[in-house]
Formats: sequence, structure tokens, C-alpha cells
Amino acid sequence: MFSLPAYSLPDYLTLAGLACGAVLLDDWLGEPKRWHPLVGFGWLVNQLEKRLNPAHKQPFRSQYLRGAVGIILLVLPPILAIVLLMHLSVWLALALHVYLLYFAIGHRSLRQHGLAVYHALQAGQFQQAQRATSYMVSRDVEAIEPVSATIESLLENGNDSVFGTLFWFFVAGGPGALAYRLVNTLDAMWGYKTARYFHFGWAAARLDDVLNYIPARLTAITYALLGHTRLAWQAWRTQAPLWDSPNAGPVMAAGAGALNVQLGGRARYHGEWHDRPRLGTQVTPTAEDIPRALQLVRRGMLSWLSIALLLGALPHA
Repeated sequence: MFSLPAYSLPDYLTLAGLACGAVLLDDWLGEPKRWHPLVGFGWLVNQLEKRLNPAHKQPFRSQYLRGAVGIILLVLPPILAIVLLMHLSVWLALALHVYLLYFAIGHRSLRQHGLAVYHALQAGQFQQAQRATSYMVSRDVEAIEPVSATIESLLENGNDSVFGTLFWFFVAGGPGALAYRLVNTLDAMWGYKTARYFHFGWAAARLDDVLNYIPARLTAITYALLGHTRLAWQAWRTQAPLWDSPNAGPVMAAGAGALNVQLGGRARYHGEWHDRPRLGTQVTPTAEDIPRALQLVRRGMLSWLSIALLLGALPHA
């Protein structure tokens, strides 16, 4: 029977079992339809940003500092509250570990978004496919190429909403998964290189880079081992350094190589075209590669859970 204090992490086998339970919950229930915690968190982020980052221009140093203060105010209180609740009872602590990972992992949601694009393309509804893709990426809807954009999003969000979340859960339990997703959300909302967010969002973007550094490379390894391994290694080594994100580059390059497709290239954001490096091979992706990308992410997730269970079951000296 589990007998560690409530404020301690469970033993590794228990933690792996809790992760499996959270993934099963996500597969069964999906995201909460009402009162999703991240929706409320997003509202708080917007309200605080209006106060810390007013429309009139602040000195650059002040914007950096205000952005860092915003992270502390938004991330630290819920983490401390969760840790305090875990002191109350072992069983409450176990339930919170499962719930926090369930709410953070988002695998079923990723699959639903990808299949929405795939089914629209199968039905010949190109504009509907573009619209469905726009829920996953921040590009201009009318300029979206749905197949490649969807695959890119599935590979990158596979890291953010699945593998990165699992990594920090295995490191620090439910509070670790929660902290990671809150920072990830802040980066998604503040990490733009625009006049408004370039300095204010710097701290959120850099903290997200730090938290994702190891998970992104483990995700890239996972993609490589479960797909066309040689092509994935080659793309990672030669193409990832050309990408503007130090973490998305390895993930997307390795994923494109693993699927043996070409990703990247021109994309339009907020009315401006951006020439991005090509990733992967010379093979143009088709709609049938969307389920392949989803399967790559799912197989990777199941592999991580299996490895965690095996490691937890090993005898310890």
C-alpha cells in the first residue's frame, strides 16, 4: 500500500500508474466541455496583461520586468495552492495528480482537431478544412494549406500537449504538469514578436523554451525511432538549426523525416508572408498523412507510458 507522506511524490511505479489513469480519462472524457480551467486561466491572463502592459509604450526594461512579474502572479499561486491541498490527504494528493494530468494532457483534443481537418478534406470541403485548421494554427485562414499546416501542428503540439506534459508529470507530478501547461499557455498568448509583446512576452517565451528543451529533444527522438529513423535523424541534424524556434525545430524536422514528408515553406501570418525553411524530405504530404501523424503521436505516448511502467517495476536497491 502506498504510504509516503501526502506532500511527497508517489513512488515511480505509482506515478506511472497515475499517468495511465489520466490518459485513459482523457481518452474517455476528452476536454471538459464547461468550466475548463485553461479557459478561466486565459481570462486571467488577459485581465492581468491589460494592467501590466498598457497601450502606451513603456521603457523596454520595464516591459521585461512586468512580463516576469506577470508569470509569477499567474503561475505561482495555483501551484502553491495545489501543493498545500496535497498536504491534507494521501488520497486527495493521488486524485489531484490524476486530475491535473488529465486536464493538462490534451491528447484526445489534438486527435479531434486533426481528424476534423482530415474528414473535411475527405468530403472535398476545402474551405471547411481551412477553417478547422485555423483552430490549430495562428495563420490567416484564407491562406492556409490545411494538410501541411495540420501535420506541423500535430507534431509540434504533440510535444506541448502530450510529451512535454508527461515529462514534467514524471519529474514533479501533477504540480509539474500544471506549471508546464500554464507557462506554455502564457507563451502562446504573450510570446509573439509584435510591438505589444516583443519585450513584455520575452520572459514567458524564454521560460517556455527552458521547460521544453529536454522534452522537445525526447519528442524528436520518439518520432525518429517510431518512423523513418534515418530520414528523421538527417532532417533533425541538417534542418532543425535553420528553424527560428530552438525546440520546435528538432520536433518538426524529426517528425517530418519520420513521416517522410515535406513541411515548412511559405506561410501567412497577420497579413504578412513568411518564408520558412523546408523540413523533412521532398515528398509532398497528402490528407492520408494526417492520420499517420496522429498515429505517430499516439504510439509515442503509449511507448512513454510503457517505459515508465517498466522502469517503475524494476527492483530498487
